[in-house]
Amino acid sequence: MSDLLITNIRPMAGPLTCMLIRGGRIAAIGTDLVATDDMRPLDGASRIAIPGLVEAHTHLDKNLIGMGWYCNEVGPRLIDKIDNERAERKRQNIDPARQSARQIAQSVAYGTTHIRSHVDVDTEIGIGGIIGVMASRAALADHVDIDIVAFPQSGLMIRPGTEALLEEALREGAEVVGGLDPCGIDRDPKGHLDVVFGLAEKHGRPVDIHLHEPGEMGAFSTELIIERTRALSMQGRVVISHAFCLGSPDLALVDPLIAALAEAGIAIMTTGPASRPAPPVQKLRAAGVVVCSGSDGIRDTWGPYGNGDMLERAMFVGLRNNLRRDDELAAALDICTHGGAAIMGFTEYGLSVGNHADMVMLEAETLAEAIAARPRDRLVLKRGKVAAQGGVASFTVP
Repeated sequence: MSDLLITNIRPMAGPLTCMLIRGGRIAAIGTDLVATDDMRPLDGASRIAIPGLVEAHTHLDKNLIGMGWYCNEVGPRLIDKIDNERAERKRQNIDPARQSARQIAQSVAYGTTHIRSHVDVDTEIGIGGIIGVMASRAALADHVDIDIVAFPQSGLMIRPGTEALLEEALREGAEVVGGLDPCGIDRDPKGHLDVVFGLAEKHGRPVDIHLHEPGEMGAFSTELIIERTRALSMQGRVVISHAFCLGSPDLALVDPLIAALAEAGIAIMTTGPASRPAPPVQKLRAAGVVVCSGSDGIRDTWGPYGNGDMLERAMFVGLRNNLRRDDELAAALDICTHGGAAIMGFTEYGLSVGNHADMVMLEAETLAEAIAARPRDRLVLKRGKVAAQGGVASFTVP
């Protein structure tokens, strides 16, 4: 029996209804649906249904899940963390295939059905991380969709040979060209963006650039990214991740950038960081900028935090942006669902007829309560099949 009839369910915390899943898609929604002998019944028990959560920014290849505690004594600078990670990757034997599978299982257990992962490409590891994550993606394709970014974590222009490796990663199957702090790390913004957007144009791929640069430096890099996006007509295909410069209190600096980002169709990814300036999500969304979110690193050599729960991430976004009203919390959830799906190009996403049946069912009265309480007992469906239940994935990993 391939058909599933879910009764007593509340899509997006609305009225009780029924939902028919056929061939992995939502075939019908309504109170008049009746089960037949060829349908599998599932009582929703008045639970809320939300679309599958979207992890729009993480690093599957570098977590330390299941590897014992890592004593972090790393210096405070970004380059300290980058250099330390490159050394620890060898010393700790961080196997990208094994570790990515472990993080995927943990994320799916929390209700994630789509992941965008930035995967390191550099002159020491080559594209080994890409190959490892691709192996996990293939093995777990029935449980999660994964988008891979070829990411020059150690720098691009400062590490000759990285450009060729990025291109190799794209040929092997990475979907997105990554970039990193054109001024702050590479100290060559023109050269860096020439490579990133050149590869994107050559291979017809979207772009997702880490931009930690603060204040005026970050604003300068953002302006250059906007110029490239316009010149190559890449509207809707570029993401700036972190974008700490947009959290500057200088509105004369920030407001024109937001307007230009909206006009250029560039999306913003924010983790809702506690320790750095954060992009103002309400102002961005009001201007028409797509905003998404992600966990970033999860228990890795950069820090011990993170668990892959995107409902918790919605809470962090809410806390960082002082979102308190129920409608504001619903917007935070939208950032962690539809926002991520939009930047990854998933058009058949959401709780509408015809879309893939990727959803999470959980006990809560409202969407705001789902974020505030974050109930652990979640039933996760991927293409209409159970991917996780009660905080446990339906599949096993190494």
